[in-house]
Amino acid sequence: MKIGPHTLSAPTVLAPLAGITHLPFRLMIKAVGCGLVCSEMVSANGLVHKSKKTHQLMMSTAEEKPLSIQIFGSDPDIMAEAARMVEAAGADILDINFGCSVKKILKSGSGSALMKEPEKSRRILESVRRAINIPLTIKVRSGWDASGKQAIDIARIARDAGADAVAVHPRTATQGFSGTADWRIIRAVKKELDIPVIGNGDIVTAQDALDMFEQTGCDGIMIGRATLSNPWVFSQVVALMNGESPPSVDTAMRFEAMAHYTKAAVTHFGETHACRMMRSRLGWLVKGLPGSSRFRESITRISSQPEALDLIRAYRDAIMSRENKEPGFEL
Repeated sequence: MKIGPHTLSAPTVLAPLAGITHLPFRLMIKAVGCGLVCSEMVSANGLVHKSKKTHQLMMSTAEEKPLSIQIFGSDPDIMAEAARMVEAAGADILDINFGCSVKKILKSGSGSALMKEPEKSRRILESVRRAINIPLTIKVRSGWDASGKQAIDIARIARDAGADAVAVHPRTATQGFSGTADWRIIRAVKKELDIPVIGNGDIVTAQDALDMFEQTGCDGIMIGRATLSNPWVFSQVVALMNGESPPSVDTAMRFEAMAHYTKAAVTHFGETHACRMMRSRLGWLVKGLPGSSRFRESITRISSQPEALDLIRAYRDAIMSRENKEPGFEL
């Protein structure tokens, strides 16, 4: 799949997840074969008004290239200025959020609120397109009803304004993450566009991704929440696409990823902040393992990198001992 001049190593994209898809997480995802990683949502207002915290969301390294940075906002001029700042920061692709339905975002007229205002959306897209030279993409929901008409309308506007790809999460703005994603809307958008369409929603396994490709004709797939407990889903998707058996995730791989993620988070955020974050994040990566509830309880108080790594190591050793012992051994 190509987005502008960028040919992705695989037609797989990490969905932007607020508070999650920061640099350390993106590096972990890139290392397991994802074609394109995306930042968490970045406030256009925060960038333009020089919020230090907002600017830190754009920190990147060469290892994660190509990088898409997603911005949100509702003022065409501010969005254009923010887009220029994103390009200057080294992003390879700029994405605009038309899908977030969190109340705070909607009250600002951003995210899914823009799907009710096609003319404002057009002004934003045209303003941003004029402001930057890097590829421009958008991410939409179905809209405010289940028909998908608003998704098709905004996708057309984006194409006409010069967007290079559209990602579609076919849930309504009022659904949040509840209910079922209606993949038929992805197919309908794909039929309307001659630019890449990326499907998103309800992809939990590699087979789900292949089913979406087959059922919708989409050019790429985007995965979000499933990556929290299974970052390796991207390499599993690629394997299935190549007619191979998806690689299994063994104990050593899982715990090595946890250790690398912890170290990268400490480097990026500092030890105190990173350890507070790891108190929940490490628990995601042990989902389904024996004794995982006990491990999750043990990490709720970590306060240093050595402590976190010791707990990871101890749990790894216990799991590996269990795998090598007779049935009946318990953690």
